[in-house]
Amino acid sequence: MTKRKTYSEEFRACAVARVLDDGAKPTAVARDLGISVGQLKTWRLEQQAAGFAEAVARQKAEAAELKRLRQENKRLEEENEILRKASSFFAQWAGKQ
Repeated sequence: MTKRKTYSEEFRACAVARVLDDGAKPTAVARDLGISVGQLKTWRLEQQAAGFAEAVARQKAEAAELKRLRQENKRLEEENEILRKASSFFAQWAGKQ
């Protein structure tokens, strides 16, 4: 039984980058690196999935931040309205004396 070869994350990223960034053909990159085209495709799909998961996580974090900011904005608007009413009340009260 032959032992499976393992490749570092950096090696995988560089191999995928050669295809995506440099525009090299997957068959040529695979042949140069001594891997199969299928393996290169798998690495590309894994990298895209990781990027997608990261984008979804970022989107969820931004949505949570937006919700928090809207709640804070609403609270501050309510506080300003209370202060406006209090100011009006005290202005009328001061005028009566």
